Amino acid sequence: MREEVSVSYQNLIVEKSGSRAEVTVNRPQALNALNGQTMEELTAAFRALDADPDVRVVIVTGAGDKAFVAGADISAMADLGVTEARAFARLGYTLGLTLAGMKKIVIAAVHGFALGGGCELALACDFIYASDKAKFGQPEVKLAVIPGFGGTQRLARRVGAARALELVTVGEPISAEEALRIGLCNRVVAGGRDALLEEVRKVAGQIAERGPVAVALAKQAVRESLELSLDAGCRYEGDLFAQCFATADQKEGMRAFLEKRPARFQGR
Repeated sequence: MREEVSVSYQNLIVEKSGSRAEVTVNRPQALNALNGQTMEELTAAFRALDADPDVRVVIVTGAGDKAFVAGADISAMADLGVTEARAFARLGYTLGLTLAGMKKIVIAAVHGFALGGGCELALACDFIYASDKAKFGQPEVKLAVIPGFGGTQRLARRVGAARALELVTVGEPISAEEALRIGLCNRVVAGGRDALLEEVRKVAGQIAERGPVAVALAKQAVRESLELSLDAGCRYEGDLFAQCFATADQKEGMRAFLEKRPARFQGR
């Protein structure tokens, strides 16, 4: 395993250790709120990590003990006009599209507030693991606006249209336990931020040990299932399944199973 490498942006910290990368939104003085520069940095960081052959799993979290990301930066939005607001929303759209389109698995580790843009950032990740102190919500209607970074779309796909509309129009936050119950998050971890990160790193390590090409194709198949009929989706899955047999990893994985030894995947 390579030694841990850290790369600092103005508003992010990117740390790489072996096949795992962690992206931390680092604006604790503003509860990690998303301004334009932070969203541009996140987009650039995710693009770089997706292109990095050494990285197999990415973890996204927020600095400090109060918030994952408390939302978009209200001070950056308060005086926007229609044209500027559309451009600001476009930054969030591009970030979410980049994140959701990554070939690597991305896990949100949510501790504290994940409100507004923070909830939308988590929703663009593949899984959401939360501490028992996490709070999720889309409170934009309290400011007389609606979610602008994909919240109405990804939330509805994750928890269903009725629950999404309730969360978006009532605007009140929900607990980690409620988020788990409705399917907004995958798992709740007791013990605070450190315990959460420990659990997420464990899961990331398990994923990193799997065949990287197969993981990427599995993610692609599940993502496309949202847009395809069951028949078309199963046919698409079969095509991707067949593609696995063109890889050296498939030969190694099955040979290792038959020889009762750990597989050594190369991502090709």
